Amino acid sequence: MWARRNRVLQAAQWAAPNQGLCLCPAPGPAWGWAGLSGCRPSVVAVELVLFCCLSPSPGEPAADMDELDVEPPLTLIPGVDSNRKQMCFAWGPGEMLVYETLFPKECAEKRPGCPNIFIVRKDQDVYSQTLRKLFNESHGIFVGLQRSEEELAGKSRKAQLVRVSKNYRSVIRACMEEMHQLAISTRDPELQCQHSTQVSILSAMELIWNLCEILFVEVAPAGHLLLHLLDWVRLHVCDVDSMVREVLSSENPSKHKDFWNAVDSFVLQGRMDDARHLLSKEASANPTSMGMCKILDDLMKKMPILSIGNTQTLTEMELKWQHWHEECQRYLQDGTFASNLHMESICKILLGDENAILEKKELMTTWYHFLVTRLVYSHPTVKPVELRFYAQSSLDLFLGGESSPEPLDSILMAAFEFEIHQVIKECSIALSNWWFVAHLTDLLDHCKLLHSHNLYFGSNMREFLLLEYASGLFSHHSLWQLGVDYFDHCPEYGKVYLELHIERIPLNTEQKALKVLRICEQRQMHEQVRSICKIMAMKAVRNNRLGSALSWSIRAKDAAFATLISDRFLKDYCERGSFSDLDLIDNLGPSMLLSDRLTFLGKYREFHRLYGEKRFSEAAKLLLMLMTARIAPCSFWMTLLTDALPLLEQKEVIFSAEQTYELMRCLEDLTAGKTDNQKLQVILPEVNWMIQLG
Repeated sequence: MWARRNRVLQAAQWAAPNQGLCLCPAPGPAWGWAGLSGCRPSVVAVELVLFCCLSPSPGEPAADMDELDVEPPLTLIPGVDSNRKQMCFAWGPGEMLVYETLFPKECAEKRPGCPNIFIVRKDQDVYSQTLRKLFNESHGIFVGLQRSEEELAGKSRKAQLVRVSKNYRSVIRACMEEMHQLAISTRDPELQCQHSTQVSILSAMELIWNLCEILFVEVAPAGHLLLHLLDWVRLHVCDVDSMVREVLSSENPSKHKDFWNAVDSFVLQGRMDDARHLLSKEASANPTSMGMCKILDDLMKKMPILSIGNTQTLTEMELKWQHWHEECQRYLQDGTFASNLHMESICKILLGDENAILEKKELMTTWYHFLVTRLVYSHPTVKPVELRFYAQSSLDLFLGGESSPEPLDSILMAAFEFEIHQVIKECSIALSNWWFVAHLTDLLDHCKLLHSHNLYFGSNMREFLLLEYASGLFSHHSLWQLGVDYFDHCPEYGKVYLELHIERIPLNTEQKALKVLRICEQRQMHEQVRSICKIMAMKAVRNNRLGSALSWSIRAKDAAFATLISDRFLKDYCERGSFSDLDLIDNLGPSMLLSDRLTFLGKYREFHRLYGEKRFSEAAKLLLMLMTARIAPCSFWMTLLTDALPLLEQKEVIFSAEQTYELMRCLEDLTAGKTDNQKLQVILPEVNWMIQLG
């Protein structure tokens, strides 16, 4: 943990000469600049995003912490010139405060400094209304997974994990669709750009998660694997449907400029029934091509497909495929489609001709679409272990040296290579927060895929990522409650992190304090319970709410503070002649034993209650006990003696002879210790006379 902090301290360096303040962070989930209003000096909101984190790249189990996988970018804070003034920063939970100091540089010109304070937030996503729904919904799925019956094994357990994975994906998609609607409806160009960026990120997250679900959770075997990959491509390539709607809505679909593009798109996605339906439009509109359309339609119809639930073996499937492939080859060699380039191109695609497929590059747009299309028509029974070779060659062929792979390409390639830890590492660097890697890693851990991978500083990868994600939630005023459950399911360091974070929650209201207190009490976090109660007690004292302060101090079991507040109650009584918060004092019960002073307060109030009920004998006995027990503060003895006067003045005798002698001894003790007390000199003769009279 300390290595993490040291790494960041080394990373955040002051700028070189002739630059503004620069931050050189480590790679990881993005930080953002944010401002708070109402501060002096003013805090400026700057909307910038940079890659950095407070932790090592989670994909490195035993690498040197100072090794960086990517060069960290420098981000300049506008309006700040470290060439003139020295800068300083202060750490906070999930954020960093940056500001100019009063110390000028030696060679700097004397000019006014920057009046602003900048706040660097670790995770801006927690402040997005839509993404908060993602965090809330996924929290329920996460907790449900942790509490699920571990006894489930084999197919039942696998089906449950697949169901959980689909639930996570449905939450991502729902948030993506909501964010898309916001991007469409907003008129603010800046907000529209932000929403569109988030849509792209969420879309990439769903794409990656879906692939990981197929490869690592479902663990689809050969044959069925390609069916899942086809569904994966179809789900994430939606342009063809809008294109087909436009084609079919025209007066003459077969003459539409995008007609053959639509047919090709269906073929490239393996959607043979849809492609045949479109092809029938061509046959109806052009009788001369009806024969070719019929042959091509038959080829598409005969294409062997290993459907889910089909009992045929892979060997049978491969034999059927070989016969069908030879038939396609025969028609192509005979020149059946020579008079129609579009149909000839489709026949070549059915044969798995890489050049013919690459000619449709613009319709596929991505290398992984090309990969799946290539496998559909050249190796439909591909095994999981063979994917890495096809994936790498497909990427190389599709890019053709014209461009370099994007971060998303690297993540997908790592998945096809079954490098789970590399997938997690790349996602940690590329994505904007810890949500994705934390939940994906937890799911994969439940699939028993990460047990052999421990980080050298003590915690395993699952726990490390959950701790980072939950720590980010604690920087938000309401999402911190979700973070508690994530810490609960981190067996090694979860409780320690929770103790550290929960102490930093601002206790703005008593209701919030009670909520935090319940969390601590349920987890036997006794130190935090005492700390919270003391904080709330001090706030109540400052607001002169003695009843609330006493209640909190009792809950904290803080004898010293309870004594202090009891003294305040007694002082107020002396000044006003009555007690406040009678309900609390009357119902102290066993709590009054927390301190002598609190006991005295409770018993003294009981004396007043007995006196008010005209139970004088019981009141006198209790009053004398309070005086002889020596638990009353010395400053209050005179008040106790004064309280004895009405009892001595009663017509009937209240004090017995023995009690009277005890009262006289108390009077002598008070006289011996307080001979210079003017008030005592005034009241002493009267008390003495009344005692003797009694």
